Amino acid sequence: MDTLNTGITTALKDKVLAVTRQARTREEATDWFRVAVGLYYLAGLLTRETIDFKRLDREYNRFIYQSIGSGHTITSILQFMSGKKVLPVLESERFLAIFAAHCSEVPPDSIPFLVELNLGVAKDISKIDAKGPVHDWLQRQKQGGQDQGI
Repeated sequence: MDTLNTGITTALKDKVLAVTRQARTREEATDWFRVAVGLYYLAGLLTRETIDFKRLDREYNRFIYQSIGSGHTITSILQFMSGKKVLPVLESERFLAIFAAHCSEVPPDSIPFLVELNLGVAKDISKIDAKGPVHDWLQRQKQGGQDQGI
């Protein structure tokens, strides 16, 4: 298993790029890349170990730049994941199936938790209310889980 919080391994990069390549358009590929990278990054934060954020962000930013070009950073990816443009990816059965097939270190059932974690961090940093389309999606996920006995 890749160690998520120690940086980006070649295997992790390959998995994210494998997901990205399954998209049908360039825009969809960019969005899938953003979400896959963001989920790995957020999952890597769930550790008791001390995280060197400067090093970790530098590694992620280098991978992001090499993969989708300038103008994108881990910060912009996390911002994307807290806005309504992320919803088509989160609601895409194709993305979820492909992500699950390639990225086993981040279980699909952890995605709502990771998105909520990101939304909470964004709220703490910006000091604005986290209500909006992503919050509404999270509430629907929670309600659906309760209906299914999860």
